[in-house]
Amino acid sequence: MSFQIQYYYKFYLVNFVILMINLFLCRHAKSSWADTGLRDIERPLNERGKFDAPLMGEILKNKQESADLILSSPAKRAFKTAKIIAEKIGYDLKDIEIEDDLYMAGTNDFLNVLEKMNSKNKNIMLFSHNFGITDFANYISNSKIANIPTCGIVKINFSFSDWKKIKNNKGTLQYFIYPKMFKHGS
Repeated sequence: MSFQIQYYYKFYLVNFVILMINLFLCRHAKSSWADTGLRDIERPLNERGKFDAPLMGEILKNKQESADLILSSPAKRAFKTAKIIAEKIGYDLKDIEIEDDLYMAGTNDFLNVLEKMNSKNKNIMLFSHNFGITDFANYISNSKIANIPTCGIVKINFSFSDWKKIKNNKGTLQYFIYPKMFKHGS
């Protein structure tokens, strides 16, 4: 009898893990306003952003996080942040996909993008912008995050395995991290 219960317990845990998907909402790192002639979408990272993005990538690596798919806004600052973090976690840079709808996205834009995702992608990272990314994180996880700062990352877990169900379900906030949490003297 004990063996049957133990076997059932192990089987249940394995199936439970497989049925979950994870979403990482990543706000781009700090951008530069130095060149006033650039369009918003063309603004690069500033020095702080170039420091914070590898830091956060290293934090994700230390947490043993991975991505099956990374999607980025077409904005230069978002794509550069995605590339830096992808490199740190061992994601192939050529596989980062640009998703135009993530540029200045609102909640419905995020939902529409995610709803189209293949269910084989259990861990998806989205790189986008505020205020949309904070609003969406709060909406999809019933959280009350005041602001996701630049290079902040929110991990949300869902207890289903098909992204098509995203519009009618909420996830659970796993963590909310940002660069100042890991800097000494801040």
